[in-house]
Amino acid sequence: MRLITLLLFTLFFVLSTNAQEITVYSTSNNEPIPNVAIYNIDKSKSTITDFYGVADISIFLETEILYFTHVSHLQTHILKSKISKSNSVYLILDENQLSEVIISVSKWEQEQKDVTQKIVSINSDEIAFATPQTSADLLQSSGQVFIQKSQLGGGSPIIRGFSTNRLLLAIDGVRMNTAIFRGGNVQNVISIDPFTVDRTEVILGPGSVVYGSDAVGGVLNFYTTRPKFALHDKDWFSGNAQARYASASNEKTGHVDFNIGLEKWAFFTSASYTDFDNLKMGSHGPEEYLRNEYVEVLNGEDFVIQNDNPKEQVFTGYDQINLLQKIRFAPNKEWDFEASLMYSETSDYPRYDRLIRRRKGNLRSAEWFYGPQKWFMSNLQALHKSKSLFYDEMKVTAAYQYFEESRNDRDFRSTVFSKTKEQVDAYSLNLDFEKKYTEKTTLYYGLEYVLNQVNSNGAEFDTQTNMTVDAPSRYPDGATWQSIAGYASIRHKFSDKLRFQGGLRYNRIILYSEFDTKFFDFPFTEGNIDTEAVTSTAGLSWLPNDIIQWKLNFSTAFRAPNIDDVGKIFDSEPGSVVVPNPNIKSENAYNGELGVRLNLDTNFSLDLSTYYTHLDDALVRRDFNLNGETQIEYGGELSNVQAIQNAANAKIYGFEAGLEYKFSENLKLISKYTFVGGEEELDNGSTAPARHVSPQFGTTKISYILPKLSIDVFSVYNGSLSFENLSPSEQSKDYLYATDQNGNPYSPSWYTLNVRTQYQITEKLKSILSVENITDQRYRPYSSGIAAAGRNFIVSLKYTL
Repeated sequence: MRLITLLLFTLFFVLSTNAQEITVYSTSNNEPIPNVAIYNIDKSKSTITDFYGVADISIFLETEILYFTHVSHLQTHILKSKISKSNSVYLILDENQLSEVIISVSKWEQEQKDVTQKIVSINSDEIAFATPQTSADLLQSSGQVFIQKSQLGGGSPIIRGFSTNRLLLAIDGVRMNTAIFRGGNVQNVISIDPFTVDRTEVILGPGSVVYGSDAVGGVLNFYTTRPKFALHDKDWFSGNAQARYASASNEKTGHVDFNIGLEKWAFFTSASYTDFDNLKMGSHGPEEYLRNEYVEVLNGEDFVIQNDNPKEQVFTGYDQINLLQKIRFAPNKEWDFEASLMYSETSDYPRYDRLIRRRKGNLRSAEWFYGPQKWFMSNLQALHKSKSLFYDEMKVTAAYQYFEESRNDRDFRSTVFSKTKEQVDAYSLNLDFEKKYTEKTTLYYGLEYVLNQVNSNGAEFDTQTNMTVDAPSRYPDGATWQSIAGYASIRHKFSDKLRFQGGLRYNRIILYSEFDTKFFDFPFTEGNIDTEAVTSTAGLSWLPNDIIQWKLNFSTAFRAPNIDDVGKIFDSEPGSVVVPNPNIKSENAYNGELGVRLNLDTNFSLDLSTYYTHLDDALVRRDFNLNGETQIEYGGELSNVQAIQNAANAKIYGFEAGLEYKFSENLKLISKYTFVGGEEELDNGSTAPARHVSPQFGTTKISYILPKLSIDVFSVYNGSLSFENLSPSEQSKDYLYATDQNGNPYSPSWYTLNVRTQYQITEKLKSILSVENITDQRYRPYSSGIAAAGRNFIVSLKYTL
């Protein structure tokens, strides 16, 4: 028995010493690289790395030179005996061999050089390194999307002077915009968990041909992680666990995800939880931003409390949970099915900009908070590949979404607590097809149906009598919004140097709502809008040589009235109330843009673009009358009557620049800059700055990358907007802004200096350490209600299972 044991031990020892496994990593992200070919000089021996980047090189002699080849990395070679004791080899990413794949423009994969519009793409490695707190911060990290925040639980993107319901938000190809997306700031992007986002693509400019109403200023597409099938038996399980802490908000975040992969089935599960405390602003900046006092309820009575630490923005904290479950089934090479469930819910979170408003010098509100923001989506997608007459690939996407939000407020020392609650059931069905007729010509086409059902109610609770009574709802209860559309676009390659992409879309929008006249004597009882729109796009991509690429694109877009435009009742600002207006029509945009990319040499590239957009029949808030009355009582206050109307034309123009310079394979500089200008027509025919035109902004970053260590040193900066360059609606919000030498509100310029490091501690453990706003600047981004974080230390640990 002892002899058998000794023989088995000897056999195990021999096999163990004969096997020599190495792992091949990418220097770009320190991640293992699968499918790396390894061979000797005459290719008589070869092997390949597995899913985990691991390969057994015991077949090679110690004196042989090993060659490592991968499609997206530079080839390297090394003497086997010189492979380090860590058994690791690093390959350098060959960006010249990569042709980035873009999905958003046609809903199908196509090479970036075929695309005629400006696209911002953020991949999973960039997202992981940026460690964004929310998906709004993820967009901001691109350096080309401006983010406004009314409170910590917020993030409203602004692209090329357009925001909110003039931008289209989508996740996994499903439209997230609802019939109650408003012209004011929209916070729905924070419902998307950045830990599950595999890739983000932002179309800068109109996207109505493929995405329909609302895609006037741009489209923000989020693509979440797909379940992965097992390539080998040992690949069946993988996962990640991550924890993050940020000092400025005392943020505590935990995340876990795992993938179970079989031959034909795959499952992906993710859960994230984040808890934020009050956000602390910086030390150096305008004193107007300080939180010197706040209202606190003690024994049922409101008191103004002096803040011991004015840099702490009292009543900004909240918490949030995100859950995701995906199931994927591929019975054969022709079919691929994927079902997903997503859920996001916040706690109650204060609307900070309303809590700092004043009336007659005193704080106006005792309480003002959003109820839990809830979002649920179930999505079923089927992909079919076929060489039929009608399509090569077909994608069917059916989705149901549920949105819930509420607004809760009480004035200082008032006994009346007001609440409105909104719920939207959103159904959508998309059929998308791709047909490649020749090597030069590909057709994309599809059909879409969307239905939104809106439920809304209002109530007032008297804190003294404990009585609850009905109150005006924000929207007409039971309203519906439908969209029916068909589109087609074509991509044609005239030659290797000249490519064309163009398309058309027909859209019909049907809106119906009934108005409750219990509280207001409306001169109408229903809103019934049935409107049509035809949009188009045409563009050229010209590559005369390896150095230069030109992009020229013309497109039209539209936004049809939604329930928020037609039926909303709310206090837009102190002393004004917005009332329904069913007599409005779609607004239309006409856009032209020209871009050029210069690859001046292998180390230096320059990206420039300019654009102009004309918005016709713009839907804007203007003074109105209700049965001839220009003032009505709302919320116990005599208020001016306003309504959404087709009352203006607007023009937006701008310039974008980006450069990248590689000092070496390890060191590079990236800088991006955006300038936006624009104005809209007023009632008297004069013009004024457009509301969502942001200040000039940009970012400059120096990156240093080693095999296990990555370092980013970067600056984020914004220009100023003087009082004269603020839109009239912003000029009236002095509580948001600093004060200039004439006593008028304005938005000062600001900058931050930041450093971020990533270190691969072990093969499975990675750390990210960041210091943001090192100089502790006190600043508030344009139109935001909350000051940004002061000096902020961020620690993140990620363990790969």
